[in-house]
Amino acid sequence: MDSAKSYATDPAIESVLFTREQIAARVKELGEQISRDYAGKPLAVIGVLRGGAVFCVDLIRQISVPLELSFIEASSYQNGTTPQTEVKISISRGFTAKGLNILIAEDIIDTGHTLKAVRERLLAEGALSVKTCCILNKPARRQTEIDVDYIGFDIPDEFVVGYGLDYANKYRNLPYIGILSRSVYEK
Repeated sequence: MDSAKSYATDPAIESVLFTREQIAARVKELGEQISRDYAGKPLAVIGVLRGGAVFCVDLIRQISVPLELSFIEASSYQNGTTPQTEVKISISRGFTAKGLNILIAEDIIDTGHTLKAVRERLLAEGALSVKTCCILNKPARRQTEIDVDYIGFDIPDEFVVGYGLDYANKYRNLPYIGILSRSVYEK
């Protein structure tokens, strides 16, 4: 059942961009690359909640070097389809970035404002280094200069859901990444 058509059972999904199998294969490749790059180095992976949680958990299972795990809540959407420039950030209680090599695991990089704000905050708190990893990169929407170190897939300028990504906190549990029909959010 590898066919993208077999996944698209929800009428709100216009089309499937990446199947569960394609995502799993790419996450495995990312984990292998990160493991090589951080061999012999202390690593802390910071998952960006809520959308990045699914990707983060899958990613750390593919990383073979010892690591610490924490989460950060950062949001620029506030239940809409267009990201805002103001980013709200809340770091897990008890976590300190000081002296750590940090890898941020994020679901999607769109305008770049969220990732840039999280990166700057972690560096200001004393991180040795901060690298970034996202399952999806949407370069057409970039509004700020941000380097992305590890990218799962580049995508077109479409509103996507599934594999942790949502619209109004729905569709996160889809096992694939699909394009949400405009009729859902242009009401």
